[in-house]
Amino acid sequence: MKTEFELIVDKQYQGKFVALRSMTDRTVVAWGDNPSEVGNLAVEKGVAEPIVFYVPEDDVPYIYRLSKFEL
Repeated sequence: MKTEFELIVDKQYQGKFVALRSMTDRTVVAWGDNPSEVGNLAVEKGVAEPIVFYVPEDDVPYIYRLSKFEL
């Protein structure tokens, strides 16, 4: 059985990179056009390892795990 869930349901994030606190706490902490900048902003807000991914306009997810961000 395949389990699916939506990470983001708000259409305001379509076409943007989004940073979540974690996969269990899906609070959006940053978003923008550049994944490194989004990750750095999340780290500046106190999230040690944010989940950064692209929210496409056609509902096809791209998930990136960035282990270190340059501040």
